[in-house]
Amino acid sequence: MEPTEPEPGAVRPGGRTARVRAAVLRAAGDVLAELGFAHLDLADIARRAEVGKTTVYRRWGTATGLVTDLLLDMAQQSVPRTETGTLLGDLTANARLVCGTLADPRQGALFKAVIAAATCDPKAAEALHGFYAVRVAEWAPCVEQAAARGEVPEGTDPREVVRAVSAPLYYRFLTTALPLDEAAADRAATATAAAARAGAYVRHA
Repeated sequence: MEPTEPEPGAVRPGGRTARVRAAVLRAAGDVLAELGFAHLDLADIARRAEVGKTTVYRRWGTATGLVTDLLLDMAQQSVPRTETGTLLGDLTANARLVCGTLADPRQGALFKAVIAAATCDPKAAEALHGFYAVRVAEWAPCVEQAAARGEVPEGTDPREVVRAVSAPLYYRFLTTALPLDEAAADRAATATAAAARAGAYVRHA
């Protein structure tokens, strides 16, 4: 009897298991970027990754299982938080990172596919929420540090500030053909920093 496979992303495997996971997730990302979530077929992914279909079905089970693990891997591989010593500097670094990711042809298409899937698949939505929860939590300390320096009022909600930086960038990404460049990133960071300093994100009881 074969051992039970772990849940996707439950462990950080090594050796052949790591190579198989990397190949499958790379293939899944390619299909999402090229064709969208509706065309994410496990048998096709196995063929593209040059691994056995049984392995893919046993480990990931469904297309949503693949998306969940892909987002987990993306969160783990994301560029670490930048610390510049100022709130505006940190938020600018965050905004430029978001813009760079969304402007990348492959990454941008991949995110559009996952966001589209999340609108109609509850498990895909849960996976997407988990991905952003990790990213927001990683950057939240920059706001906590700003509060400790007196840059923003006490009680400022760090997660709301971090979300506010990305919000106009995702709106631009999803609803327009306007470029996602450093100018757009810097505007988002400047506006969010100003609002945070003015107390717009202070928690209210």
